Amino acid sequence: MTEYQYRDADPTHANKYLWPVLRSVINARDWPQRRAFDLGCGNGATCNMLSTLDFDVVGIDTSESGIANAQKAYPHVKTRVGNAYDDLASQYGTFPLVVSLEVIEHCMDPQAFAKSFFSLIAPGGIGFLSTPYHGYLKNLALAVTGRMDRHFTALWLGGHVKFFSMETLDQLLKEEGANKINFMRVGRIPVLAKSMVAVVSDE
Repeated sequence: MTEYQYRDADPTHANKYLWPVLRSVINARDWPQRRAFDLGCGNGATCNMLSTLDFDVVGIDTSESGIANAQKAYPHVKTRVGNAYDDLASQYGTFPLVVSLEVIEHCMDPQAFAKSFFSLIAPGGIGFLSTPYHGYLKNLALAVTGRMDRHFTALWLGGHVKFFSMETLDQLLKEEGANKINFMRVGRIPVLAKSMVAVVSDE
């Protein structure tokens, strides 16, 4: 497996449009227990952001460089090297909030990833998952402007291997146990959105 390399613990460009949506979802709910799990936490930047909202956060990622940067920059957050395909719930328990930002598109087995994601959500909790958005008009715009190669990043080691539409992500999440899914498109106007967010719950 090729490691996704991190040079620092700074927020990524995607955090600029994903974090405001995540904060709004958090602020819209009451949290008797402010505990969160970041599945595929990368360099720990989102874990740190959640800790500023008074969450006790655990994060795992396969990237050793990401976790090394996270542990150096954010020692107050629990970050560990780990694999999303492992039985994480037996190791860490369940959490009222489970977050995974821009991770599932890197996974060769998104079904196993989704199973792990759902296993970590406590009864009554929510999951917040994002991935790059693909839809007919956006794909058409990419083709017309000659940006398909840049978008699909075929030569990016550790890059994207799965490309979801809202329909395919909805099907995957429902097949793996989602009861209620609320979709949002973020970054740019909706038809050209950079990413989509799925907020899942058992309500």
